[in-house]
Amino acid sequence: MDYKLLHNFVSENHKNICQITTMKKGKVVYSDTWNGFDGQDHFHIASVTKSIISLLIGIAVDKKLMNLDQKILEFYPDYQMKRGEKTIQQITIRHLLTMTAPYKFKSEPWTKVCSSPDWSKTVLDLMGGRRGITGEFKYTTLGIQVLSDLISKVSGISTIEFANAVLFSPLGIKPRIAYTVKNKEEYIDFITSKEPKKSVWFCESNGNVTAGFGLCMSSLEMAKIGQMCLEKGVYQNQRIISANWIKEMTSSSVQCGERFGFMNYGYLWWIIDPQNNIFAAIGDGGNVIYINPVKEFIVTVTSTFKPAVFDRIQFIQEHIEPMM
Repeated sequence: MDYKLLHNFVSENHKNICQITTMKKGKVVYSDTWNGFDGQDHFHIASVTKSIISLLIGIAVDKKLMNLDQKILEFYPDYQMKRGEKTIQQITIRHLLTMTAPYKFKSEPWTKVCSSPDWSKTVLDLMGGRRGITGEFKYTTLGIQVLSDLISKVSGISTIEFANAVLFSPLGIKPRIAYTVKNKEEYIDFITSKEPKKSVWFCESNGNVTAGFGLCMSSLEMAKIGQMCLEKGVYQNQRIISANWIKEMTSSSVQCGERFGFMNYGYLWWIIDPQNNIFAAIGDGGNVIYINPVKEFIVTVTSTFKPAVFDRIQFIQEHIEPMM
């Protein structure tokens, strides 16, 4: 399949794809757009945001601002636990990064959390439970919001300022701007609108950026992040994050169940092929940063909102990877 055939294939079979960028050995070798968008447009990359938060945590660890075995409640000395609650006292940063923290909810309590003035404090009330820490994988978007709050606490600046200073600026990525909404309708529009976004990051009303979703980027910006990860924390001869963190972040920490195709999970990154260390950031709608260290290339995809897109990695492996 050549590039023209690929363009037509995407147009016919993956109608919500907006941009694709591929890089080989540090150079852009393919870039294309669909649905009237251009390469500079930004899109909500959904849960790819989680993987960016992992990078920020890694930088904070490198700077010795925190360590993964610290208990979450160390950062909230004034937090009042509910009577009889003990499990929350054992939850660490590592538990949040590997999605093995226990929660009291079965499904994400969006209304309860998003209508509260402080999402992190509300999430703390939802952590723990009678079963204790079991090590089971429990994927959550709202449950990791505390990570954004922790970055701000240990750095002394807002998480978005930290991201702009230590990650986006060194990569030549335009600073993100905090974006808040006034009501539920504006929130839904942010998630589902097919219009391109500005260079923003969704925030709580208190200005704290969301950790599980909400970041808006272009596929080229995502490719820069992917290239930095491929080069073990270095971008254009500048070290941004330690090689040790990249290795640890992309090593299998837990195996997921049938719902997630029995994939392995690192620190907020999906491990696609543990043997070849192929890993990816994956977001709702099929937003992806796909990294193949063996073949030294990355593929990034931006998409508009579409529920239940589960074949994007398969599409990359079957139709783009062979071209590389």
